[in-house]
Amino acid sequence: MTTLFTSYRLGSLSLPNRMVMAPMTRVRAAAGGLATPSMASYYAQRATAGLIVTEGVQPSPVGQSNPGTPGLHTDEQTASWRTVTDAVHTNGGRVFAQIMHGGRVSHADTTGLQPVGPSPVPAVGAVFTPAGPQPAPVPRALSTAEVPEQALSYAGAARRAVEAGFDGVELHGANGYLISQFLSSNANVRTDRYGGSVSGRIRFAVEAVSATADAVGAERTGIRLSPGGTFWGVQESEVADLYTALLAELAPLGLAYVHVEATADEETLLRLRRAWPGTLVMNPVVPMGPKQTGRSEADHWLGLGADLISFGRGFLANPDLVERLRTGLPISPVDETTYYQGGDAGYLTYPAYQHTA
Repeated sequence: MTTLFTSYRLGSLSLPNRMVMAPMTRVRAAAGGLATPSMASYYAQRATAGLIVTEGVQPSPVGQSNPGTPGLHTDEQTASWRTVTDAVHTNGGRVFAQIMHGGRVSHADTTGLQPVGPSPVPAVGAVFTPAGPQPAPVPRALSTAEVPEQALSYAGAARRAVEAGFDGVELHGANGYLISQFLSSNANVRTDRYGGSVSGRIRFAVEAVSATADAVGAERTGIRLSPGGTFWGVQESEVADLYTALLAELAPLGLAYVHVEATADEETLLRLRRAWPGTLVMNPVVPMGPKQTGRSEADHWLGLGADLISFGRGFLANPDLVERLRTGLPISPVDETTYYQGGDAGYLTYPAYQHTA
C-alpha cells in the first residue's frame, strides 16, 4: 500500500518519502538577488522532505516580481546558491530551484524596468515594491519576436541552477505569473500565434518547458500549474481543454513531473491526472487559502492517483514535518506576520519537536 512514507523514484533521484516542500516566497535574499547563509540553513533544516522546491527565483532582471527575491542570471547569484545546495545535500536532501518570471506582476521601482507581459493589461491588485505596495502597472506587451527570448530565459536560469548544484528545476507556470499570463484568456489578448485559441495560449509554456528540457534534461525539469486559478486577476476560458492540450504537448518530453495546485474542481483535476502519463505532484489545497494541507488531504490525493504531495505552510512552521506526520506529533501553526518581514525570526526559529522525558 502506498503511503506518504513510501519511497519513490523521480528520474535519477531516489526519494525516501512522497512529501514535497512546496515553493514559498520568503524575500530573504541579499542585495543583488544573492542566496544567503540563512537560506542555506532554512532549506537544510527541511532536508528530510522527499524533495524541496525552492522559492521562486527570477531568470532575468525584468523577470523579478518582488524585492528581496533571489536570482539565477548572474555568476555571483549562481555561486551564492552553491552554499544552499551543498547544505541540503549534506543533510541528505534533494532540491529543485523554482524558476519564476513575474511578467506583469512587477514594478519599475523594484527592477528599474517596465514589466513585460503578453498584453498591455495590468494585474489586479497592488504589487510589492521597495516603497511598499503600489498599484500594478500596465506592462509592455512583448512583440512576437521578443517572446522566444523570454521563454529561453527559463532555460538559461536552469543551466545556472544545475551549475549551482541543484538536482533540477521547476518552471513556475502557476499563480498569475508570466507563463500563467500567457495561458490566460484575459491577461493574454494577443492575436498572433501566442494568443487567441487554446493552441496559441499554451505555446509559450510549451516553448519555455521544451527549451529548459533541452538545456538541462527533461528528467531535471518540472512545471507547476494552477488550472482555473484567479491569482492577480487572471482568468482562463476552457480550463479543462486548455490544460489537457498543454499536458498532451508536454507528455512526449519525459519531464520529471507536473505539479498541480487544487485550484479547479476535483473532476477537472482527475481529468488532468488521467491526461498526464508521468509523475504528478499534487498540492491538495489552494495556496494562501484558509485550509492547510494535512495528512487526510494528502492521503486523499494519493488514493486518487497522485504520486507525490506538496506541503507549504506545514514545512514552513515544522522543519521536521515528515517525522511529525509519520509519528502523529502535533503540527505547529505558522506565524503569518513573519512571511515576508526578513531576518531569521519566523524563518530559522521554528524548532523540531521537543520530546520531553
